Amino acid sequence: MIRLTNDPIDYAALTESVRSNQSGAVVLFLGTVREMTGGRQTVALDYECYPAMAEAKMQELLDEMRTRWPVDKAAIEHRLGHLELGDISVAAAVSCPHRVQAFEAGRWLIDELKVRVPIWKKENWSDGTTEWVHPGVPPA
Repeated sequence: MIRLTNDPIDYAALTESVRSNQSGAVVLFLGTVREMTGGRQTVALDYECYPAMAEAKMQELLDEMRTRWPVDKAAIEHRLGHLELGDISVAAAVSCPHRVQAFEAGRWLIDELKVRVPIWKKENWSDGTTEWVHPGVPPA
């Protein structure tokens, strides 16, 4: 399952969507809006994307992940729009027969999502300035 949304992410429902009697492990990753980035105070984030392109790249990741690990089910949900401190910006859930596989696949999925999926993030700093961050490139 792939989803882009402007609504809060229901991570419990996302987790349930990948649970299966064939898998003994489910790994969930939640990315949240943190307050400090590189020594600067963040007050909020804004996320934007071209949905068709982002969804296509997300599907490519799920397809590639399945060639590397015995993934039973997987789901990625990314929030768009304005997010406050503590809000969940992204959730990725993976089920596999065993925990090592699920942890490896889940980590790979979120790491590659940050690099390959064209979702842009605008940091809103406490000093009133803003900075757009390119996918996969940390802020200056």
